[in-house]
This record gives sequence, structure tokens and C-alpha cells, in this order.
Amino acid sequence: MRARHCLAAAAALLTAGTLSAAPVLAPPVAPGADVQPFVRVPSGRIAITHVRVIDGTGAASAEDWTVLIDGARIAGVQAASDAVPDGYRAIDATGKTLIPGIVAMHNHMFYIARPNLTPEGRADDPLVVPQMTFTAPRLYLANGVTTMRTTGSVEPYADLNVKAQIDAGAMPGPHMNVTGPYLEGANSPFIQMHQLRDADDARQTVAFWAEQGVNSFKAYMNITRAELGAAVKEAHRRGLKVTGHLCSVTYPEAAALGIDDLEHGFFVNTQLDPGKTPDVCPDTGGTPTLIAMKPGSSEANALIKLLVDHRVAVTSTLPVFEQSLPLHAPLNPRAMAVLTPEARNDYLYLRNLAATRGGSARGEAFREAYNNNAGLERQFAMSGGLLIAGPDPTGNGGVIPGFGDQREIELLVQDAGFSPVEAIRIATLNGAIFMGLQDHIGSIQAGKIADLVLIDGNPVAAITDIEKVDTVFKDGVGYDSAKLLDSVKGRYGQY
Repeated sequence: MRARHCLAAAAALLTAGTLSAAPVLAPPVAPGADVQPFVRVPSGRIAITHVRVIDGTGAASAEDWTVLIDGARIAGVQAASDAVPDGYRAIDATGKTLIPGIVAMHNHMFYIARPNLTPEGRADDPLVVPQMTFTAPRLYLANGVTTMRTTGSVEPYADLNVKAQIDAGAMPGPHMNVTGPYLEGANSPFIQMHQLRDADDARQTVAFWAEQGVNSFKAYMNITRAELGAAVKEAHRRGLKVTGHLCSVTYPEAAALGIDDLEHGFFVNTQLDPGKTPDVCPDTGGTPTLIAMKPGSSEANALIKLLVDHRVAVTSTLPVFEQSLPLHAPLNPRAMAVLTPEARNDYLYLRNLAATRGGSARGEAFREAYNNNAGLERQFAMSGGLLIAGPDPTGNGGVIPGFGDQREIELLVQDAGFSPVEAIRIATLNGAIFMGLQDHIGSIQAGKIADLVLIDGNPVAAITDIEKVDTVFKDGVGYDSAKLLDSVKGRYGQY
């Protein structure tokens, strides 16, 4: 009976969004029976006292403060020496840090599986993409992600239904910006993706999925300029944004067509690849362009100015590219524990293969490209561009929902040279700004939604403390990170 009631409530929410997208930030509801076991701090009047605050704006951290939560909202931020108002439950957070909930902008609800993968890296075709409907939402929330964009859906109906159940309080998980199915052109390597026939097909696809309630769209590697232009025009007509993991279309071409966001930093721009022909994704995939486009070069300066002038955001996804650098990514035991044995073995195969490329010409070329990209991301942000963040958790077990989002923040500091408070802003407030939600989430400010992460440490002193999540507040309800992680141990990669 309880399950039927939750499903009915979720279905009602989904039906309400049939002709227009359900809001990313749904009205807060009480956690349902299946969510209650993970609640550590029930909604109410809560005072988090003696806490270090990193407010998400990029300002310096502030020591010994009290953050007041009243229901789903932040009621105030005051010095810890000030008296806690009557009626508030005090939580002593001495030694802990409070940051805004992570606003994750390149995330997925699936895991790419490589059939019969061998230690040598060989696998059978076709690639398959199973949905991680159970594990992914819990992993995101457990690790401090309170809002996420799916950034390309393989099962968009499943993603829409998951969002509806989370919004109804029937499932634990973050607020969701659901992206429609990939807008992919011909010759896609993914058998589960629709391949666009022409520009009119692109327009119709956007129109159809906008009416099903998606919040945004993502163009993919083999889309043509005509298809991308038609998709962007239709999405903008409906007040929706388009991002892109491109290849066949270059960054300058996409900016001219009105794209809103570009995924993977500067890794997939192909404008300087030798032999690049219009509307065709070259085998080189952008690496020659990135090696040639050194930070501060005339080519880099011109491209960054173009993107800033056209107000095109760029999404940093450093963790997924880190995996190709020999042993650059640490083995995180807590992350490895959530993988199925098969997924963990596949990841170790791929990790070992990357290690064997250390010192090779191919390996050194990729390292140069990685370093150039990190520098370009910093140059873009310092030039006034809106840099947002996400890890791209797909088919590599080194990039896992939630854990990957934490690693993205670490790499923005360690490899791209941002300060800890700058990196946290990129991963919180900047994402909110891109979605037009900065008045509601993304920073710690009175009146905003109480989406907060309590960390048992100090990320300013040691950015890796970002991993020490204690409690995640979403809509003012505090969730137990450890219990959420325990509920999915050994299951990511299965369901």
C-alpha cells in the first residue's frame, strides 16, 4: 500500500510536468517511509553552532559561526557568540566545516558496460549502458550533491520518473535537472542512442522531449551544424538550454549557433585538428587542438574571448580525463567499496593499462593536453567566463557519482590552480547561476534553501577533507552520509 501511494504521488508530479518541465527545485516534502531510515536530522528549527563556513561565493572561510535553519530555508548566519534563538535544536559542529550543497553539472544516472572486457582492454561490441536507478541517486546525496544535471540521458523516461519520486519524497536523492536523450548524429558508437536524420529531426526531438518535461538538452559528438542550430533554436524557443560534448562541430561554430554550455573543458574542441572537415568528428578527437592551444596563446585568447562574449559556459570534468594519466588518481577505498566485483575488476584493468602508457609518446602527449586544459579552464574563469563543474561518471570505476564530484573540486585546486574557496564556488554557486537558480541555492545566505554539507574537517587547509562528509542537508533535512553509502555497497554497476 505504501509503495503504491508513493508511486501515485510521483506519477502525479510527472503528469503535472507533461507539457512543461517540472521545476528543478520542487517544493519540499516530508521524507517518505523508504527515505526516513537515512534521516539523521529531521526538519525543524536547527542551529549548527561553532562551525567554519565556506559560503560558496568565493569569499574567505569564516571561523566559529552559527547557521540557523528553519524548515527548508536558511534563517540566518550569525557569530557563534550570539545567543541561539529560542526553539532551535543546537548541533555543535566544532572543528567541522559547512559548505553549500554541490551543484553538479556533468553527471549521469547510468554506467557504461564493456562486454567481456579483458586485461588488455579488448571488449565485445556493442557497448551497453545499464541504468543505475537505485545506486546513483543515493551516491550523489551521500557525497554532498544536492542538485545535479543528468547531462545526457540514455533512459530519459527513467530519469524523469526518478526525479518525480525524489520530489515526492519516495526516494532519497538530489534535486534533478533532467537532460533529454543525447542529440547525436550518424555513426554513434552507442547502440541505445537515436541518431538524428536531419535538422528537422533535431527540432522535433527537442520539441517532443520538452513536452515530456525535461529541463535541458545535450548535443553529442556526431551532430551536424544544421542539427545543432535547429536544436538550439527550438530549445531556446521553449526557454531551455543546450550544452554539448562536441567533436564534429567546433567550439567557435557552436558559439556562433548559440549553444549555452560546452562540456569537458577544452578537451573536445577540434578546430585546429589537422584535416578537420565540416560536420565530421575526426579520429584525433581534439587532442591536436588542445596541444596547440596553450594557455595565453593567441589562439587561446581569441577562443576564450569569443566564448565570454557569447556567454557560453564551460563545464570542467577533470576526473574523467585524470583516469588516462598513469596513477594520477588515488585509489579511494570508500569509492571502490560501492562497485560490484565486476565493475571493480574492469576499472583495475583500465587503470593498469593507463599505467603502462607512462613515459610513452602517447602518454606524454595526453599529459601535455591535460595540463593545457587545466590552464585554459583557469584562464577562462579569470577572463570572466562561467566555469561550472562535474566529473562525468560513466564507464570508468574511478569516476563514481558523488565521489567524482568531490574529486573534481580537489583537481580544480591541485591541477588547475584555483584556491579551495574558488573551487567550491565553481562547484556550487556557478552551477546555480547557470541554471538561473542563484537566488535559491549555491551559497549560504539567509532566505536560501537549506542545501548544505557538513564536513568533518577543513577543506581550506586540506582540500581532500572535502571527502569527509558527515551530514548532507537537503531542503533542511539532514541525511546520514554513511548510511546512504552502506545501502549501496557492492551494487554500483549492477542497478
